[in-house]
Amino acid sequence: MDVQEATMTETIYNVLDQGAEIVKSEKDILYLEALSYMGEMMFNRHTDESLQGSEKLDKLLSGLPDKGVKTRENYRRAMQLAVLKGMREATQPHHAMTPDAVSLFIGYIANKVLSHDDKTKHVVMDPAVGVGNLMTAVLNQLEKEALFVGVEPDETLLKLAYANANLQTHDVELFHQDSVSSPLIKEVDLVVSDLPAGYYPNDAIAQQFVTKADDGHSFVHHLLIEQGVKHVKKGGFLIFLVPNTLFQSEQSKQLHTFIKQEAIIYSFMQLPSSMFKNQAVAKSILVLRKQSEGIVAPKQALLAELPSFSQEGSLADMMGRISTWFDDHLKRDH
Repeated sequence: MDVQEATMTETIYNVLDQGAEIVKSEKDILYLEALSYMGEMMFNRHTDESLQGSEKLDKLLSGLPDKGVKTRENYRRAMQLAVLKGMREATQPHHAMTPDAVSLFIGYIANKVLSHDDKTKHVVMDPAVGVGNLMTAVLNQLEKEALFVGVEPDETLLKLAYANANLQTHDVELFHQDSVSSPLIKEVDLVVSDLPAGYYPNDAIAQQFVTKADDGHSFVHHLLIEQGVKHVKKGGFLIFLVPNTLFQSEQSKQLHTFIKQEAIIYSFMQLPSSMFKNQAVAKSILVLRKQSEGIVAPKQALLAELPSFSQEGSLADMMGRISTWFDDHLKRDH
């Protein structure tokens, strides 16, 4: 990011942050809630005149750069910085955001697999969209047109995803629901998600899944993988951020069984350990493909340990190898 880009991101962040602080103070709400409120005023370029600070807000809005393709990444980064500030103020266990470098890397893989699909417009889904940082990072990298469908049970996070998509002028549909218990849109072209890891509280609903636990609570990330595979089209890809221990847990047998029946593992890429202070929460990128006639499955999945994202040379070399590997294997279909 050059100096001009950084300055534009900083300008947008300052408007978001100062505006959110005014709204937070007047409405006596959390910063994250105020942020979604401010995001909507920024999108409309119009302040809520019932606020005492509306004149200050008007002045802030007047300094914003135009929305559009050229400023999408600036708006995304600015929103990301503001969300991170808000999460430090009132962290919920499920309030976490996909790191920027990881979002961009997943966007790169998403673009790669969709580039081999003949459709001119794709439908991409995230069953746990959160604040929409991964959603918009992927959309900003896709070379083809896409409609993004995001599902999120947390209302505060969903409102932030809505503001995020609007400020980046993206075509999205967002649903306030629990992806495990509610049916999702069928036959999507691609599923991408930073899966929440942990236990799903409703055992009665989990009982309907192949990946359910033999006893006790089931892993929510296993249930969401199963939901994703059910709702992607035949031959469609799924890109998930998952715990490193995904296939070594006490419930991994059920997950193995389900994947063997319904999908193909294309890749399991471990993120750099330096990204995680606590190695128990370290994550990997899992790439699956739903089974379909005519697919020539890789003889062996692409397994890799990714270098630190700060080592640009090593990372570029690894991305080149990943790109070649996917191109080679996707050309073999039919």
